[in-house]
Amino acid sequence: MAQPIEDYEYEALPENSSLTASLLAGAFAGIAEHAIMYPVDSIKTRMQVIQPTPQAVYSGVINAISKISTTEGAKTLWRGVNSVIVGAGPAHALYFGTYEYTKQFLGGNREGHHPIAAATAGACATITSDALMNPFDVIKQRMQVHGSVYKNIIDCATKVYQVEGMRAFYISYPTTLTMTIPFQSLQFATYEYLRKVLNPSGDYDPMTHITAGGIAGAVAAAATTPLDVAKTLLQTRGEATDVRIRNCNGLVDAFKLIYQRQGMAGFAKGLQPRVVSHMPSTAICWGVYEYGKWFLNSKDSQPILH
Repeated sequence: MAQPIEDYEYEALPENSSLTASLLAGAFAGIAEHAIMYPVDSIKTRMQVIQPTPQAVYSGVINAISKISTTEGAKTLWRGVNSVIVGAGPAHALYFGTYEYTKQFLGGNREGHHPIAAATAGACATITSDALMNPFDVIKQRMQVHGSVYKNIIDCATKVYQVEGMRAFYISYPTTLTMTIPFQSLQFATYEYLRKVLNPSGDYDPMTHITAGGIAGAVAAAATTPLDVAKTLLQTRGEATDVRIRNCNGLVDAFKLIYQRQGMAGFAKGLQPRVVSHMPSTAICWGVYEYGKWFLNSKDSQPILH
């Protein structure tokens, strides 16, 4: 009679498969997350630019989609998507691999709620993944702005490097970390809490992961929007004609400039598309990731027949 030796818990980390499963599942999740919601991310970038052209002023997400599709073509909303696809796979593999290893090390997989372990694991994950992803994010945003003349991501990377040097790809890295560490800490802690509340058994449940992921993404996105506005300014400064913007140097300088030009309202620029994009994208990311981890671990835990 065929019987499994024992049941396995997909949330656990089998010695021979956990890291590989987390890396592969994370790569799939990252690509899905960024690619599916990319047009809304493009709108967010344009709405956050501190010196927009008259043709790139929008009253909301729907207005932006209509205006861009009519005047520039719907394809414009996807400019630069190759950059995040190329970067998101390895960056998210590193991201989720670091998260799972750190969470396990800190005892976050034990029974009960462990928000500090989840938040710390999220912070460690984003430090490592952002170091890899930051240049790709710079290229993406340079291609998203109105009037971008770059032919493709290689053309963009080459010209930015020739004109501004390697520093252009990492000037926003400290600001990115200042934003993403609290973002990911808040997102992971919220996700882990909601996942355990909605599904105390810990069994694989797609609706739990999607719901918890969506809420966690929306909360974290709204809370860190001011930092995202500053990051966009730093990553797109080379495309501005304003000397003050082009010479903006770091988070504090960016905050001062945003406040001087737009007041407190400037720090909420792009809030709507940021939440609109992060809520479904984070839900997709967690849904794909948890499915991938469950699927890959189940393959490594096939019942032994005897």
